[in-house]
Amino acid sequence: MAESFIPTAGLHRWVDELWRAAGSNEQEALLTADHLVGANLAGHDSHGVGMIPRYVKSLLAGELQLNQAVTTVVDAGTLVALDGHHGMGQSIAFQAMEIAIERARRHGVCAMGLRNAHHIGRVGHWAEQAIAAGFASIHFTNAVSPQAMVAPYGGAQPRFLTNPFTVGIPRSGAEPILLDFATSAIAYGKVRVAYNRRSSVPAGCLIDAQGRPTEDPAVMFEPPLGALVPFGAHKGYALAMVCELLGGALAGGPTMRPGAMNDKYAIWNGMFALVFDPQRMGSGSTFEDEARRFIEWVQSENDSILMPGDPERRSRKQRAEAVPIDGETLAELNAAAAEVARASGKAVRPLSALAR
Repeated sequence: MAESFIPTAGLHRWVDELWRAAGSNEQEALLTADHLVGANLAGHDSHGVGMIPRYVKSLLAGELQLNQAVTTVVDAGTLVALDGHHGMGQSIAFQAMEIAIERARRHGVCAMGLRNAHHIGRVGHWAEQAIAAGFASIHFTNAVSPQAMVAPYGGAQPRFLTNPFTVGIPRSGAEPILLDFATSAIAYGKVRVAYNRRSSVPAGCLIDAQGRPTEDPAVMFEPPLGALVPFGAHKGYALAMVCELLGGALAGGPTMRPGAMNDKYAIWNGMFALVFDPQRMGSGSTFEDEARRFIEWVQSENDSILMPGDPERRSRKQRAEAVPIDGETLAELNAAAAEVARASGKAVRPLSALAR
């Protein structure tokens, strides 16, 4: 399906305006725009503005709660447990990471559990927040929604979601290392993008309702439903289980089991994050020097060898001026704007008005 190009600055203003009209305060609307447009800029359209129609439906159904503040459930100094009260994930996760960073600054390390956050989006964004403050972080994230999406290794019926695993490592005077991937072979949002574009997905990512491999994204949207499969067979499945148990159960939130989710549109995230100051490890310049030497050696074979985080940096340069959005997603965003306008009584222009 044909794509439209939306000026990046205009897209950011549009998202900000939409959430202000929906009822978000100034900071929440700005954080949401920063995050969603940032995901598109990083090349992850699966976690970008295409999520807005589902967020709007969740809001209008009374599931997503705007303008929430995290509260502390457990405070043990270097260990904190936080509750997001079903608030906008882009604001809730930002608040949670600010707390974890402050504790890591004070103590050198913080183990933070976050529960009851609405969809927190691209988790790499939160690792980047830690990196910007000079801290490394490791994130285990689970998700709960009305529909399980990923089948366990050895099974054909979905039992969990795409449970991402994320690591951010700052480097002095060099680009950071940022590892951020779904434990499924492909993110669900990327299947949604393929479905909207009427294109196929790579082989080895999906199975149909009979457990047979398929490249047709329709199996995730049109009955009988199929499932995503874990990346790396049993290895991705095992890591997904760890993310479910640490990000969900240990953080005090729900897991993707029957009866844990009664909402129709929401995606609830739990996250367990370790945030720490690499300088407190005592390796200092030794770490920086050894990391540089190792990375240079790994990449010495040819220029096509990338480091984790390089694809996102390249995409940001390519999309600095405009973001491509397929026709189906654009229509969904226009409809979401109209829904917000009807519910709020405030004018919200269609995104297509900005299209090139």
